[in-house]
Amino acid sequence: MRLSGILLRYIGRQYFFSFAAIFCVFMGLILMIDMVELLRRAASRPEIGFATIVKMSFLKLPHMGEKTFPFAILFGGMIAFWRLTRNHEFVVTRAAGVSVWQFLLPALTIAFVLGVVKISIWNPLASAALSRYEALEAVTLKGRQSLLALSETGLWLRQADKDGQSVVHSKYMVQEGQDVQLGNVIVFMYEGTDRFSGRIDAEFASLEDGFWHLTNAWRTAPETAPVFEKEYWLETDLTLSKIQDSFAPPETMSFWALPAFIKTLENAGFSAVRHRLHWHALLAAPLLACAMVLIAATFTLRHARRGGATVVFTIGVLAGFVLYFFSDLVFALGLSDSIPVTLAAWTPSGVTSLLGLATLLHLEDG
Repeated sequence: MRLSGILLRYIGRQYFFSFAAIFCVFMGLILMIDMVELLRRAASRPEIGFATIVKMSFLKLPHMGEKTFPFAILFGGMIAFWRLTRNHEFVVTRAAGVSVWQFLLPALTIAFVLGVVKISIWNPLASAALSRYEALEAVTLKGRQSLLALSETGLWLRQADKDGQSVVHSKYMVQEGQDVQLGNVIVFMYEGTDRFSGRIDAEFASLEDGFWHLTNAWRTAPETAPVFEKEYWLETDLTLSKIQDSFAPPETMSFWALPAFIKTLENAGFSAVRHRLHWHALLAAPLLACAMVLIAATFTLRHARRGGATVVFTIGVLAGFVLYFFSDLVFALGLSDSIPVTLAAWTPSGVTSLLGLATLLHLEDG
């Protein structure tokens, strides 16, 4: 039987408004909890005003909303399908000869579109906001002064010492184990934060314990002649772990910018497993959204008549927790190179989809 357009729009509207309501509830709860946590962290720093706390909370909110997105789809679907079943609308539709696949088509379509919107529009906005949040957090709450940026123009490091700060630029970087070596190095030195005090040009720079070991270096200061140093040691507070930790987390990179950044990381000799895993997980978002609709339908159809809403939502919560821990476990295996990155990223959505399809096929065809 062909499903009418009116019924398609009705089912789709029921599902979309349920999803929107659950998503807004999640966002409101996250905003309140995060604001309380930031107030607690800022309690010992009276110079941080309430307006800054509110700004930081709203900057982090899109990223947290991105994490709750699959669960909003799951619970939104469960509410919509449970309401349709409770009002006997699903029973009447099935009695008219409509299959469960036709019934779920509007919700699956909307979920897939929401997944595409998440990675193409929401993710770039969330990553930009999270990047600003982390920069603000580093300055206001962590007091961090060492930053790193890796781009097509090379490697940029900023480090601080008791006399001021300096910016290190290199055309390329080589890492072998715990050893780090820079090539074609330029160091811009400043007194305080903005007063230029000198420049060092070196052929190579090796990171040692508390120092950069510069080779074939020319030191230049304002109104003085350049001085050549065969070897020169520049004090630094950077370590290999600090450099690696300072790379932009994949969550702060837009879906569209991640492929280029992954290539840049690999060209610099660093592992890009975490960034590649995050990118593939974003690619799998539309499939995961459809999988959540299938899981919501299986729980609702199986339990709505027997135990009511309590049983349905209890099982839904348990399913959400199982999916969350299963995803974390598989991603950890991918980060440790125990399984391929692509497999780790697509396994949660793939397994969930297969489980939902298998259960619905059993319910539909016996």
